[in-house]
Amino acid sequence: MGSSQQQQHHHDDSNCVRVHGPIIVGAGPSGLATSACLTQHGVPSIILEKSDCLASLWQHRTYDRLKLHLPKQFCQLPLMGFPRNFPKYPTKRQFISYLESYASHFSIHPRLNQAVQSAEYDDVSEVWRVQTQDSEYISRWLIVATGENAEPVIPDIPGINKFHGSVVHTSEYKSGFEFKNQRVLVVGCGNSGMEVHVLPREMLGFSTFGIAMSFLKWFPLRLVDKFLLLVSNFILGNTDRIGLRRPKTGPIEIKNVTGKTPVLDVGALSLIKSGKIKVMEGVKEITRNGAKFADGQEKEIDSIILATGYKSNVPTWLKRCESFFNEDGMPITPFPDGWKAEKGLYTVGFTRRGLQGTASDAVKIAIDIAQQWRPINNNSCNSHVIQLKGR
Repeated sequence: MGSSQQQQHHHDDSNCVRVHGPIIVGAGPSGLATSACLTQHGVPSIILEKSDCLASLWQHRTYDRLKLHLPKQFCQLPLMGFPRNFPKYPTKRQFISYLESYASHFSIHPRLNQAVQSAEYDDVSEVWRVQTQDSEYISRWLIVATGENAEPVIPDIPGINKFHGSVVHTSEYKSGFEFKNQRVLVVGCGNSGMEVHVLPREMLGFSTFGIAMSFLKWFPLRLVDKFLLLVSNFILGNTDRIGLRRPKTGPIEIKNVTGKTPVLDVGALSLIKSGKIKVMEGVKEITRNGAKFADGQEKEIDSIILATGYKSNVPTWLKRCESFFNEDGMPITPFPDGWKAEKGLYTVGFTRRGLQGTASDAVKIAIDIAQQWRPINNNSCNSHVIQLKGR
């Protein structure tokens, strides 16, 4: 295949790069998938990545023993699946190696250490102007691929500045070894902490997620949710008894509406039942040596881990985007139509549906841009081609 990083552009003395294809912001799975799909249609692209590597969230902000929570067939990117010898639930290292192989296969070479400071549509020239610390990039198309998890969420907990122990976000957490023999408070919920809806990762040897997706083809969502909860209660027992009260809304419905993912249990529940992990209702205040909780209890602790999730960073750099992104940096238009805005603006990785949603958006974006790009390309014959290499 031809290189997705071959660009036709004019490079003038003001350090301005005119990109012939689209500009993609972010070299995670979303950016790589979109670039590969564009390449399949013969459309060049350039990826701008603020970090020093591709998939920086996976490489720098995940814990060592992480595995994919869903079977690999639900996590592969378009046009290239996982190696057959990979296990059902690939490890962090295996997933990173897959992404590196993916980029190599499609000749994707992101421009690294290029933090986008601003991106704004120029109404006069009808182009996007994307400014990094080194250059200004100009294109008719801008693809926002920074995703839902660009920046860690750090909550403002009363008294946390008084605490004498260590406080780390899960983006910095690597292994429990450094907390050995400590009393650790984990604040938050989700797959990096604990969630209200807890489901077994597998039911009768089959992926719970896979079963849900299959059933949704034939049955209403609420009926599928009822089935999942019925089987979960049979396998896991009543989680209310250990302080994990389920909400009235089912797990799939909550995921679709709010983006909150139910926990797929891989062992935490047994530790809660044994008493090694204790579930508390909520943190009211942090003290010098511990924490006060909503139920009036107070406990001494040595360290705090903030399992409080991540957020989009789009509002910090994408200008005049209020008509398409909300204040949280998420597309206002819901899935499955949130991938396309106006004036050549696209988003990928904001579906709240994981890598499956990413793959779906990447395919749609590539088709849409290819339909616009071919007539323009056929009419332009004065540009020259320059290879842009990643740093």
